[in-house]
Amino acid sequence: MKELIAHSLDDIPFVAKELLEYIGNRKVVAFYAEMGSGKTTLISAILRAMGIESLEGSPTYSLVNSYESPYYGGVMHFDIYRLNSLEEAMDAGVEELLYSGATCFVEWAEIIEPLLPEDVVKVRMTINESGERLIQFD
Repeated sequence: MKELIAHSLDDIPFVAKELLEYIGNRKVVAFYAEMGSGKTTLISAILRAMGIESLEGSPTYSLVNSYESPYYGGVMHFDIYRLNSLEEAMDAGVEELLYSGATCFVEWAEIIEPLLPEDVVKVRMTINESGERLIQFD
């Protein structure tokens, strides 16, 4: 398990680059964290590090935002928060998208845990009492 600390929001781009390097050729990255801990901020920084310049923000209402990276090809940012069940995710086509060959970043991944591939990168974020973000990934 790798662990990084973002002392402030200024550190997020550096964390994003480290995480992107760690991901390597794996295609699905699952984020686990409380509301407001910075999942969307970190994913946005990763997307920028992938060469994607016009970001749409969190796909809370649309479920998924699709992008094209000049370096990585297709990229999808999922926000599963509004789904109530695994069945609802399957009905929405989440499983097909996860295995489409695009790089996928998934917020609230616990809802679709059984659909995630074996080589998923799991990112856990917490905020300590000093307001620093602890980012662990494996």
